[in-house]
Amino acid sequence: MKTQAFIAAGSLSVLQAAQEEPAQVALRVDGRSYSFAELAPLVAQKCAQLQGLLGQQPAEAWLRVALLGTPRLETVLTLYALFELGATAVLLHPRLTVAEHARLCADAQPTLCLDGLPAGSNVLGGGARLPTEPPLAMLFTSGTSGRPKGALLSRRAFIAAAAASAQNLGWQPDDRWLLCMPLAHVGGLSILVRCLVARRTMVLPPELPASSFDAATIAQLVERERVTLLSVVPTMLSRLLALQPLWQPPPSLRAVLLGGAAASPALLSEAAQRRIPALTTYGLTEACSQVTTQRYGSVPDAAQGAGGPIAGLELRIVDEQIQVRGPTLFDGYFPLDAHPPALLSDGFFPTGDLGRIDEEGRLHVLARRTDLIVSGGENIYPTEVEQALEQVPGIAAACVFGLPDAQWGQSVAAALVATAEPLSLHAVRQALASRLAGYKHPRRLVWLSALPQNATGKLDRGAAAAQALRVIGADER
Repeated sequence: MKTQAFIAAGSLSVLQAAQEEPAQVALRVDGRSYSFAELAPLVAQKCAQLQGLLGQQPAEAWLRVALLGTPRLETVLTLYALFELGATAVLLHPRLTVAEHARLCADAQPTLCLDGLPAGSNVLGGGARLPTEPPLAMLFTSGTSGRPKGALLSRRAFIAAAAASAQNLGWQPDDRWLLCMPLAHVGGLSILVRCLVARRTMVLPPELPASSFDAATIAQLVERERVTLLSVVPTMLSRLLALQPLWQPPPSLRAVLLGGAAASPALLSEAAQRRIPALTTYGLTEACSQVTTQRYGSVPDAAQGAGGPIAGLELRIVDEQIQVRGPTLFDGYFPLDAHPPALLSDGFFPTGDLGRIDEEGRLHVLARRTDLIVSGGENIYPTEVEQALEQVPGIAAACVFGLPDAQWGQSVAAALVATAEPLSLHAVRQALASRLAGYKHPRRLVWLSALPQNATGKLDRGAAAAQALRVIGADER
């Protein structure tokens, strides 16, 4: 088995980093530092363990190793070893059920399963179309609109994405990036890649239950570890802002990358008031995380949308749909011969998201295509309505969806979380009168204690709509 066949100079090799910058701190875990020199023998040992588990494999074999994407030292060492071996990491979210893990492993057909994951068939078929080189990772899309698909992400794409991120943020000698997202999330894996490529420090959080985001612990860690870079989804930032006493990040924190879902104007406004350097981004698994971002040094502002494209990427809007082209795009969905080509003939990837590009070249994401509501011939974008609702006093969070309507085709409904006593439908529509056209106003409201999230911390619109419909059904009986 060739262990170094896919390692490019100065890129994703801990062993090479140990030769180039042996004293540089690579990891901070539970208050302990690991330099690249200290990591190298641990990674070499992990390589030997994996080779023993894999057994004798043909030199041309495509090795796929399934593991849980828990942000802990053991997982990080395993990923570093897979990078050295040229194997593909099949990363599964730790919050998924056993049944979900079984389905994904059956789809991925891994050569080896770790972390107690059920073994796949490891049968590709003699005529299966293989990637031109082993992908760095197979990551599953969220699957909110159907069965999750394994996106094949190359080493080259991840390195290109890391370079583009560095062009916006820059790297400072004392940079420390806190990893508080699962490594099965492209945003989490990207942090590991960026820090390794740049030979900078990644900070790991304490091991917590898979479903937990402990805002107080993360806030303390940012302070204690002098974290300079932080990547979170809006829900995480909201929980940090809700801490008592009010969270005020230390001067060391120079950027908070905010992605994974739309950030409300209210959230960005509060971040700006507290001088939290939040940068809204737009990204997707198929593009190795970031597609657009607000520029480093920007003041959090919803009017900027998700910012402009990162270096090397092109954006266009076709029939309101966002399309992306550039070196960070994936190689396709696994298995390649079971899916149509992911890219158009000119190399653009149709994301399925709806948006617009303003006169400054900044992207404004309107909705997922599958979420679009058409009422009386008018297109209504749930994200737009949700952002307006979340500016209404008394509403903490909103999820908007369409209900079948005999007259209009669909009508707008909203599941809401209240900060105090729930408002009446009339009061909500009155509050929206100056913000949105009347046809965009909700015709039904359902108040929930909390909005459901999927495994990556994003709003699970389907689950929220289902909960709301159950409440509506109960009220109508």
